[in-house]
Amino acid sequence: QVQVAESGGGWVQAGGSLRLSCAASGRTFRSYAIGWFRQAPGKEREVVAVISRNGGRTYYADSVKGRFTISRDTAKNTVYLQMNSLKPEDTAVYYCAAKRFILSTSETPKDGNEYDYWGQGTQVTVSS
Repeated sequence: QVQVAESGGGWVQAGGSLRLSCAASGRTFRSYAIGWFRQAPGKEREVVAVISRNGGRTYYADSVKGRFTISRDTAKNTVYLQMNSLKPEDTAVYYCAAKRFILSTSETPKDGNEYDYWGQGTQVTVSS
């Protein structure tokens, strides 16, 4: 079992940057793919970025490609989401989630329903 907690959200002007952190507890962090999702008011939750359990594969939503970077630091049990060139449409609550894989090391699941554990979320607000 693992617990995840997000941090790093806040308010920023359009064009600015933020780095979100997803800190995980538990010794089995390496067994989990980690995904970042977001949900804006009145909209459905959407996937933003995913990193495989071995860190070798990543996935980005088209809306954030070239602006966001996901990475993981196994020694710190932390996954980061570096967000650059932020736009007002990036405003949302951002969640990280963990999905355990027993054998596969390179999968990057995009469906939030596949994930086992979720954090409480962190608010990101981008003003124009």
